[in-house]
Amino acid sequence: MNHPTAIIAEDEPLLRREIHDLLLMLWPDLIVKAEVGDGRQAIEALDRFSPMVAFLDIQMPGQSGLEVARHASGKAHVVFITAFDQHALAAFERGAIDYILKPIALDRIRQTVARLQERLREPPAVLGNLLELLKSAGSGEPRYLKWLTVPQGSQLRVVAAEEILYLRADNKYTSLTTRDATFLMSSSLKEMKDKLDPAIFWQINRGIVVNIAAIDTIFRSFRGALEVKLRGRDEILPVSAAHAHLFKQP
Repeated sequence: MNHPTAIIAEDEPLLRREIHDLLLMLWPDLIVKAEVGDGRQAIEALDRFSPMVAFLDIQMPGQSGLEVARHASGKAHVVFITAFDQHALAAFERGAIDYILKPIALDRIRQTVARLQERLREPPAVLGNLLELLKSAGSGEPRYLKWLTVPQGSQLRVVAAEEILYLRADNKYTSLTTRDATFLMSSSLKEMKDKLDPAIFWQINRGIVVNIAAIDTIFRSFRGALEVKLRGRDEILPVSAAHAHLFKQP
């Protein structure tokens, strides 16, 4: 008997690993052929491995999960990894596409696995009309992160975007600071910045992005450069000349 096969396409590495581990716990026979972080890699993995199931984040760099699902239509059973709110989820309930809702819940993945095990007895659905319906419901998908998962020892902690005080580039990583802790992320500062609302998170120099709601005071150093101090924090964050215009009153 052939083992079921799958690919996982999710641009957040920690979330991708969490989904992988939960799937293998609930479905030991499943073979994950590839784990990728963007739409282009997902399409390449579909073509290379011809998986029975494709787990696709709806919002990915390169090509969206909807675009990848169009490529998978009729070839693989599709499960979206999504932050769609409840009014948009009705589109999924038509049966051809399943979903895993962020933040990840064990019971939801268990339900998805049970559905997939039944659906593998049938050919994958052709998704054209349903994908158009999902595209039109796309207003339910937040454009920017409302929360993210960060490593905390052997566990993952959920941090709401508004809890982030600032992010700092740390070689190939990014440190994320909240009021009570600092976490090291595997994503680059640019990748993190692109996921956050630019009306709230400002890049103040090459290596720092700050939550403007966390700023307590703005002042000039003895050399004349702008600096900011955050509420409840001791550190002083420098503002580069290239970003000083952000703090000029209109």
